[in-house]
Amino acid sequence: MSKITFLGGGSFGSALAVLLAEKNNIVNIYDRNESVVNEINIKRTNEKYMKDLIFPATVTTFNNIDEAIEGTDYIVLSVPSHVIRSMCKLLKGKISKDIPIISIAKGIEENSDKRLSVVIEEELDNPVVILSGPSHAEEVNMRLPTTIVSTSKDMKYAADVQDLFMNSYFRIYTNDDLIGVEIGGAVKNIIALAAGVIDGLGYGDNTKAALLTRGMKEISRVGTALGGRLETFYGLTGMGDLIVTCTSMHSRNRRAGLLIGKGMPVEEALKEVGMVVEGVKACRAFYELKEKMDISMPITDGLYKGLFEGRDAKVIIDELMNRGKKSETF
Repeated sequence: MSKITFLGGGSFGSALAVLLAEKNNIVNIYDRNESVVNEINIKRTNEKYMKDLIFPATVTTFNNIDEAIEGTDYIVLSVPSHVIRSMCKLLKGKISKDIPIISIAKGIEENSDKRLSVVIEEELDNPVVILSGPSHAEEVNMRLPTTIVSTSKDMKYAADVQDLFMNSYFRIYTNDDLIGVEIGGAVKNIIALAAGVIDGLGYGDNTKAALLTRGMKEISRVGTALGGRLETFYGLTGMGDLIVTCTSMHSRNRRAGLLIGKGMPVEEALKEVGMVVEGVKACRAFYELKEKMDISMPITDGLYKGLFEGRDAKVIIDELMNRGKKSETF
């Protein structure tokens, strides 16, 4: 039995909290939203983020972070990428350096373009483990077979986290390519947002297949340029995550893109989804990164023009289709 503290009471964190509690662990959740805290503690539900989820009695939620982390063995950062640094700052001086910090967010930090493991390491001296892969919270809550990846600079901790979470429906593989795992999980959100746009425009299966295939080329191109291994991007945190986020209505990135493709302004679409859409932030970050590094990412480039420059989506797609001739392997 271990004691695990989740910082953030969102959908995926809630699903994993239930999973760990059902493995006879003690689970604490810290959340700043008092209504979420009270609902979980009193009703054992979290309707704001996940319908049909019931928390076992061994899950307790707190508004006070000091109470939530007292005596904990592991800390799970279950907050969006743009909150990771500020959450780590809250932990400074409050925890032992041997407590692993587990991040389940997918993205890179805006403005700095740093991977989330780097952001965590800049603020804390603790071992860092990244969990990533095709894992919609709704389906984890339904106990549907799911596989993800655990990675770390020190793979001992990745293996410990593998043992901590793994059960009959939640299978975890280890992968020592920390850079590749993080980049794959971040860039696929951009492609998923674009997938929603083309669905909203009414394009078909041919278009979706082209987007996924060429999107994978962009993921692997920028990922290897940043130091990841090519084979990682054809695994769970590359191709696996790309498939699930581009095809499922559980994907908030795809849902937001769908609304945008149907003509809804970006800000209204994000409000309608009601949760953080990481693809928007990732698109801006990787657009700036590929400009600095001179990396060809035409889908990211086109999506950026649509999101932030107000360009018409159909015009952008026409431009992509009518570019100069190229070899598929580039």
